[in-house]
Amino acid sequence: MVSCGEKLADAVVIASQDSNHTAPALAFAGAGYHILLEKPMAPTWEDCCKIVNAVERAGICFAVCHVLRYTPYVREIKRLLDSKWIGELIGIQHLEPVMYWHQAHSFVRGNWRNSRESSFMLLQKSCHDLDLLSYFAGKPCREVSSFGSLSLFRKEKRPAEAADRCIYCPLERECPYSAIKIYWRDRAEKGNWEWPVDVLTIRRTKESLFERLQNGPYGRCVYACDNDVVDHQVVSLNFEGGLTADFTMTAFTPNGSRRTTRFFGTAGMIEGNGREVTVSRYLDDSVMTIDTALSTSGTISDGHGGGDSGLIHAFLRALNGDKSALTSTARTTLESHRIVFKAEEARRSGVTLSLL
Repeated sequence: MVSCGEKLADAVVIASQDSNHTAPALAFAGAGYHILLEKPMAPTWEDCCKIVNAVERAGICFAVCHVLRYTPYVREIKRLLDSKWIGELIGIQHLEPVMYWHQAHSFVRGNWRNSRESSFMLLQKSCHDLDLLSYFAGKPCREVSSFGSLSLFRKEKRPAEAADRCIYCPLERECPYSAIKIYWRDRAEKGNWEWPVDVLTIRRTKESLFERLQNGPYGRCVYACDNDVVDHQVVSLNFEGGLTADFTMTAFTPNGSRRTTRFFGTAGMIEGNGREVTVSRYLDDSVMTIDTALSTSGTISDGHGGGDSGLIHAFLRALNGDKSALTSTARTTLESHRIVFKAEEARRSGVTLSLL
């Protein structure tokens, strides 16, 4: 059990691995600390409930790092939806493109490859997205179904001549998931030693990087790892009132891919790519495009589009008394996590599940 001792600050940030969230969250909540918690809350539904109950008992300020809610892009879409620019919202399509190399790095070779050590893919990578769909819908989800699997990164798919490590593999130049390609040729050799290369080594030398490829987990063949999380999954949601949403998560997308979303309304449609928002209206066939990057002083290149700093600013405002700055409560976050857990249960069972 974590002991907090004498209170040393107003708030804490809990950014440990997924399986290490519950004990510190319970301890800090009990000691009266406000908490900013990395997503997901916890790898089990029971622990998520424990955290929310502890937070509500303590009466503290609490937020989970669903940073996508806090981007100028999402705020603009939410404004358009709430002001009925496209009439009544009928359906949503949302794509999360993990990117082929990110899947290999994080979910085949890396820390989130194995659900027993961290959490299942939909919870770890996509609770952002299902939370976002719930936020856009603005109403409770009633039913969920899901399909997906680990299709490619399995021992049965391994080429006969492949070696256990890319550094020794005669097929390395023919493999898009080659660790030498991903970390050396595509990045370090070109002077980019930032993430994900700095996960392997902080020494910016070829010798250091290749030593880690020879001996560390990130040099393994993608067909010879202990991964078990899915590499593609679809989720269908039925919200109160008949609003439907379709979500797709896939590893098989190119470098630089962005989340894309379409909103279908009775009077128009919105399309977004994480930066630009295009609104088409049926009455006059007009088309309007809004570049949300123009509303920030930073860049959008980190993939979160200003959401990281947006969340921090909102959390600090909440600590100073403006709790409306946080767009979700602990209970709201718990409900979007519930959708994720139910979706994974639906995938494993092959049936549509009720959330009522």
